Amino acid sequence: MSLAKHTRIESIDILRGVVMVIMALDHVRDYFHYGSFFSNPTDLETTTPFLFFTRFITHYCAPVFIFLAGTSAYLYGAKKTKPQLFKFLITRGFWLIILAVIVNNFLWKFDVTYSFIILQVIWAIGLCMILLSFAIYLPIKYILVIGCILVVGHNALDGITMQGHSFKAILWYILHQQQFLKIGDTFFAFAYPIIPWLGVICLGYCFGQLYKKDFNISTRKKYLLILGTASIIAFFIIRGLNVYGDLAPWEVQDTTAKTIMSFFKVTKYPPSLCYLLITLGPALLFLYAIESVKNKITDFFLVFGRVPLFYYFLHVLLIHVLAIVGMLIFGGNWQNMILTADIFMNAKLANYGYSLFVVYCVWVGVIALLYFPSKTYMLYKAKNKDKWWLSYL
Repeated sequence: MSLAKHTRIESIDILRGVVMVIMALDHVRDYFHYGSFFSNPTDLETTTPFLFFTRFITHYCAPVFIFLAGTSAYLYGAKKTKPQLFKFLITRGFWLIILAVIVNNFLWKFDVTYSFIILQVIWAIGLCMILLSFAIYLPIKYILVIGCILVVGHNALDGITMQGHSFKAILWYILHQQQFLKIGDTFFAFAYPIIPWLGVICLGYCFGQLYKKDFNISTRKKYLLILGTASIIAFFIIRGLNVYGDLAPWEVQDTTAKTIMSFFKVTKYPPSLCYLLITLGPALLFLYAIESVKNKITDFFLVFGRVPLFYYFLHVLLIHVLAIVGMLIFGGNWQNMILTADIFMNAKLANYGYSLFVVYCVWVGVIALLYFPSKTYMLYKAKNKDKWWLSYL
């Protein structure tokens, strides 16, 4: 691992690796947990505390990943000219959109007809990178202001909703309204409206200043501690007031456990202010705590954090294949795992699935199986830095 040690900041890659590992838990749950294709793990009427917090812990993945994408962009740009950074961001952004629509949708569903296209996190990162490629020409303080306005203020737009297939409506679905829509013979899921995510990547870009070469470590840790703590305190205050900051206010329930779950049931699509505060705040405290830590555990997570895109596609492929294998072994029509629009429209997997115990066992197995391929690719990238195309994988 020393091959990459001097050109990358380990604490950032360790955090990225942790959320990539946690992300696999959510995706294993998607494919293996009973009723997961047609139920909501945060539905207070049907969930359990264990299931709810299994889902809640994975909320950290998308915001941390997009935030650190902005940080990585800043650090990459620190060694390049603005035109070089612009070229990298805009080409990588379009590349991610292509991968999201073609490769990612195929791996998730194995549907060669592309009857149901889900525009997920990679799509959102791609769009945000394209927009960030233009924003980098602004003074850094302006980018910071834009990021804060988008993250803090976007919930004021929650009341604006649209329907239909007009250009204006589709643009709004991309920007701020989660929507499922049939266009021609294809169903589209606009799952990651990008206004708040653009704010997150802008804040991550500005955050990169704390990791500039020769930046004082003690000063950085002080900022991490202050920002992380302030974010968590702000979450409890704003969520407690229950007036602004999330599309779904919390309510007192008939049990204490349900009330706690209601409080932490924050909106992800699009990510609310409360959602971002309670995910990014602890992530900053993690960076504070991990700054100088170096051991076998951090080395383990470092592997996944250094090859995130490679790992992402590989883990989706592996989980999907294992779900098919599971149906072949334990019964069921494996062809239902070819996730066409018909599978969802007719709820053909409504009675499919396993216990949460099985989900966690499969998750551990998936991570174990992916460690060595990911490490091999990480070392290959470190040895072949002259190959420009590796930065796109």
